Amino acid sequence: FKAIWLNEKQATTSNDLLAVFGLIHLFDPPGVVSVLLTSPLWVVNTRLKVQGLRCYSKDVLPTRYSGFMDAIVQITSQEGVAALWSGTFTSLLLVSNPAIQFMVYEGLKRTFLLFPKLSSVEFFIIGALAKAVATIVTYPLQTIQSILRVGLLQLKKTLFSLLSILHLCFLSFKHSFRNDGVLGLFSGLEAKLLQTVLTAALMFLIYENIVSCTFRVMGLSKSF
Repeated sequence: FKAIWLNEKQATTSNDLLAVFGLIHLFDPPGVVSVLLTSPLWVVNTRLKVQGLRCYSKDVLPTRYSGFMDAIVQITSQEGVAALWSGTFTSLLLVSNPAIQFMVYEGLKRTFLLFPKLSSVEFFIIGALAKAVATIVTYPLQTIQSILRVGLLQLKKTLFSLLSILHLCFLSFKHSFRNDGVLGLFSGLEAKLLQTVLTAALMFLIYENIVSCTFRVMGLSKSF
């Protein structure tokens, strides 16, 4: 897709970003359907994880779910069916995470390719840096997504709209400034970085080696 998109144009950071956005939106309607179908599972999963924790915020109502089906019944009866899709809009917006990751990765790879052939360690480092940047940039959105799933703020009829996201951003920033500052939106970032950065670094390392091996077997040279 990248080769078709470039069509002999110069590879640039902006072209990388447009290519990945085009790829996701043109060829990944199943991804959107997957988000819509699995959002209730994520909401229930998040609620079950945090229930029982001692919380002193008046925004958090104590819950007691005996299991998956009980959580479904309680959420729909007390908050409405739409509550099972809390955070869905943010999940769709988080398509920007792999887009940023791909853009940074390709940009760094082009820079490093000015030197001799990249080693496996260098591919690992580039993949790690790319995912770290993408995670840091989009982490506040992931925090907002978690807030929506836990049900800290009841936005009711605006759950799917851009208005709900803007409203929640405003409330989150207001709460953060009052308590922990802007850094409150980055709570838990260290653990997220450990999880995603290592995974992405290994993925890109394996990917580049598989691609290189495949091109050698086919007797071709990798030109992009």
